[in-house]
Amino acid sequence: MITKLRNARGFTLVELMIVVAIVGILAALAIFGVKKYVTNSKTAEARNTLGQISKDGAGAWSREIMVASVLADQGTVAGANVLCTSSSKVPATMDLVQGKKYQASTAPQTDYNEGSSTASWVCLHFSMEGPQYYQYQYIATPGVSFDSTAIGDLNGDGTIFSQFTRSAVIRNQQVVLSPSIQEINPDE
Repeated sequence: MITKLRNARGFTLVELMIVVAIVGILAALAIFGVKKYVTNSKTAEARNTLGQISKDGAGAWSREIMVASVLADQGTVAGANVLCTSSSKVPATMDLVQGKKYQASTAPQTDYNEGSSTASWVCLHFSMEGPQYYQYQYIATPGVSFDSTAIGDLNGDGTIFSQFTRSAVIRNQQVVLSPSIQEINPDE
């Protein structure tokens, strides 16, 4: 009878505390891993978008921009490679993406619909249909270079911003893109 009682007893308090400590450590590691994974997926938006803006800037340079008027008989016109002029920031202020997403407007001459065939976002043929975590801008120095930038504040603290920049220069009448994106505080 006594041996039967000894075999039926439960865990000791020390054993239960060890199990609780192990579960707590595993939970803390899981939370850290998931947070890092989520942050990395959000920064992927900036990297992918800057890649597309840079490709669109290079594509715009490759298009020959010519006058749209009718030529005189036996007239000629020279094509020219030009960079699109700089864009506005989308969204216009950082508070619209601090710790939240921003949905760009679809109205004419707003957000990514701003510009013309030689200016800004319309010239680049770039737009974002879905909500965004970052503020984007295309900055051109005519005939010399351009930068595409993304600035964000994923944690919404308003003190430290993450910044991504991809640069390009015009060399020998061709666009040369930087091989990587410069990242400053990417997880902020």
